[in-house]
Amino acid sequence: MRIFQTIFFLLIFVSPLIANCQMAPLITPRMRVIIDNDFGGDPDGLFQLTHLLLSPSVEIRAIIGTHLNARDGFDPSKTQADNAAKKAHELLSVMKMDGKIPLIAGSNTGMPNDSTPVKSDAVDFILKEALRTDTKLPLYVLCGAGLTEIASAALTKPEIAEKLTLIWIGGAEYSGLALPPPNGSAVEYNLNIDIFAARALFNRSQVNLWQVPRNVYRQALISYAELATRIKPNGEIGKYLFNTLENLIGRLQKYKFNIGETYVLGDSPLVLLTALQSSFEADPSSSDYMNNPCPIITSSGVYQSNPSGRKIRVYQHIDTRLMFGDFFSKLELFKN
Repeated sequence: MRIFQTIFFLLIFVSPLIANCQMAPLITPRMRVIIDNDFGGDPDGLFQLTHLLLSPSVEIRAIIGTHLNARDGFDPSKTQADNAAKKAHELLSVMKMDGKIPLIAGSNTGMPNDSTPVKSDAVDFILKEALRTDTKLPLYVLCGAGLTEIASAALTKPEIAEKLTLIWIGGAEYSGLALPPPNGSAVEYNLNIDIFAARALFNRSQVNLWQVPRNVYRQALISYAELATRIKPNGEIGKYLFNTLENLIGRLQKYKFNIGETYVLGDSPLVLLTALQSSFEADPSSSDYMNNPCPIITSSGVYQSNPSGRKIRVYQHIDTRLMFGDFFSKLELFKN
């Protein structure tokens, strides 16, 4: 009889508790992020945005569309930031998430010099979020392109330097640590979007900086076969991302440019270094970095050694297995 009483107790009282535990969200945000990217340019920003939108451990506070270099072939217009915001809105609509996250267009131009900030709603938002006192969640500003907005914010209120971590995809290789790619430009692509902003961040601020330079973000290689089998089949967003990149490949072929069978999703480390931090003693523990003195960036956009510079985290290797494996799995789960 006692056995039956025990079973009855478990069925009536304990089973509902177990069911509720299974239904309760197991993963909740442990950091805030502001996503700042040139969504109207290289499609890698759209892949990164999708991945973060599917990552429950981050609370996305805003998405900022930013400008390109004024002479950029992706978008030579004078409304680059506005166009970037529109592209991000398009993606949110595909995912049926439009209206759920603030979407802001940054400045359509870079800084006029390295000491004069631009003014924009995006700068205002960064300042407001960095100065919040009603949350203990750490704030990360994730920049996959130029640095106009975050540099302008840091110049406007230098005190935000200790209240956030900037993760930037950009900058050339460091001498003695890596070689540039064959025929690589002396001034790396993202740095060249706004050299004044980079100089303001590196030379004039104390912002906590994690840098993913060119030799590291180029490790984020995905194959066409993976795009076709692991991304395209996963719902409308999978088709959208695949078609966006395939359309770009088609455009490049018209100019007789053969990119082979891989593509660099160079902005994806922004997800790896935030949402995919280790469970205990949280950190991007499967990726390697060095704490180096922050160099000075010259007026021509190249590094100058500065042994007395503040220490910045410079990544040397990223865990692409975790990064892409997680992305593929989240796409499949989202589809279902």
